[in-house]
Amino acid sequence: MEALIFELKTKTLAYKKSPNILKPVNDEILVKVAYSGICGTDLHILKGEFPCNDSVPFTPGHEFVGTVQAIGPQVKTFKIGDRVAVDPNSGCNLCKCCHTGIYHHCSTGGINNTIGIFRNGGWSSHAVVPESQVYLLPEDVEMSLAALSEPLSCLAHGWDIVNPLKVGANVLVSGAGIIGLLWASVLHLHGLRKTVTISEPQERRREIFQKMNLDYKVKSPSELTETDCFCIAIDCSGSGPAMETAVKHLSPGGRLCIFGCASPKAKICIEPFQVYKKELKIMGVNINPYTFSQGISLVQAMGNKYLSFEKLGIKTFKLSEYREAMAALKSGEISKAIFKF
Repeated sequence: MEALIFELKTKTLAYKKSPNILKPVNDEILVKVAYSGICGTDLHILKGEFPCNDSVPFTPGHEFVGTVQAIGPQVKTFKIGDRVAVDPNSGCNLCKCCHTGIYHHCSTGGINNTIGIFRNGGWSSHAVVPESQVYLLPEDVEMSLAALSEPLSCLAHGWDIVNPLKVGANVLVSGAGIIGLLWASVLHLHGLRKTVTISEPQERRREIFQKMNLDYKVKSPSELTETDCFCIAIDCSGSGPAMETAVKHLSPGGRLCIFGCASPKAKICIEPFQVYKKELKIMGVNINPYTFSQGISLVQAMGNKYLSFEKLGIKTFKLSEYREAMAALKSGEISKAIFKF
C-alpha cells in the first residue's frame, strides 16, 4: 500500500509505503483506487489556507474512483470487482440542515467531515469509505473520465443554482483552469455557443482552452472592454480581483456565481449602489448536495468529446511523482493533475 500523508502543523506532504492493507468493517468498503485527482481546494489545504483535519496527519484526495476490493459484513449493495466512484461528502442525518435537505451546511457533516479533507482519502492505493458514499459506475463510462465525477457533481449543483440560463445568454467564465474548462464544456453541452467569453490571465491556459474548439471567445482580463456585458458571470478562479472585474461587466439584472474555491482570507470590494441600481445578484455554490449521480451522468453524456485529457490539459502521474504533479499544476503547464495507480 502506498499513500501521501499530510500534516497541517508542519504543512508537509510525504510519500509512504506499507505492507499493510486496510480492512473494511461494518458497512465500509475497501476501494482499490485507480485514479485520484488533485483539486484546487487541495492546494489551499497544503498551504494551510482551507480548513482540514488539524488533529492528526491524514491522506488527502477527495476526487477518486476505483474497484471494490473488499466489503464489510453489513454491505448489501456492492460486490468485489465493482467499478465505483466515491462521493466525499455526507451529513450527520440528525440535524435540521440534514432533515431539510441541505446537508452540505451540516455543522458536523458537509465540508466538515469530507473524505480526503477530514478523513483519509484517495491519494492512496487503497481507501476505506462508507457504503452510503459509493456509487456504481455505468459500464460505458471510462474509469479515467469517471475521475471527474466529483467536480462535475459540483458543477451540476452550480447548474441548478444559475438556471434559468437560456441559449443566447451572454456568459462570462472567469478562469480557464480545469473548473473553467469544465464549465465551458457544460455550457456548450447545454446549447450555448458564440455568446460565452472566457477570461484568463495566463497565456498557457488560454492556449489549452483554444484547443477545445468550443467556438468561444477567450481573452485576458485586460482585454475586456466597456462593451463586454454579461447577464451572468461564473467565477472559477477564486480570485477576488477577478470577481470585482466580473461585477463591473454585469448588465442590469446580472448575476455573479462564485464557484471557484477562494482562500477564506480573500476579500472583494463592490459598490452597493451598483448592486442597487442594476439589481445584481451574488450566488455561491457549495459542493454537491444530492448531485453526485448527476456528475456521473455528465461524465457519461460528455465522454471523450468534452472530457479528453489531452483537450483539457490533464496529465496523469504516479503517486510517487507528487512533487512533479504539484509543480506542473502550479506553473500552469497543465490544467489538472491526476494520480494514476
